[in-house]
Amino acid sequence: MFDLVADVEKYPQFVPLCTSLKVRSRTAKGDTEVIVAAMTAAYKVISQTFTSRVTLDKPNLKILVEYLDGPFSRLQNRWTFKPTGDNACEVEFFIDYEFKSRTLAMLMGAMFDTAFRKFAVAFEQRADAVYGKNTA
Repeated sequence: MFDLVADVEKYPQFVPLCTSLKVRSRTAKGDTEVIVAAMTAAYKVISQTFTSRVTLDKPNLKILVEYLDGPFSRLQNRWTFKPTGDNACEVEFFIDYEFKSRTLAMLMGAMFDTAFRKFAVAFEQRADAVYGKNTA
């Protein structure tokens, strides 16, 4: 699951509202990899691009996403993966954000809340497609 979440270039294929994602840089730092990526999220006629630094800490099974630029005053999320068996793990996902613009928050806030709630389902469905459905 770590690898599935770390494969950010594939997000436009299955992540709600994500219409494009461009990796601007990729740097190895010891056992971690740091990606700077610009993701465009769109809903109807509204489209916003934001840039984040994604730290992939595979030895500790953690992914940290730090906001760099875009329509938010703050945005951070983190993923933690805890193995629960040979082919299973528990995934913890945390996100916190606030739009800079009150107008944009009113237009997109509720829709973003709904989309973020659908994140878990989107990643579960992607895991089923990539790794096969677990029938256990």
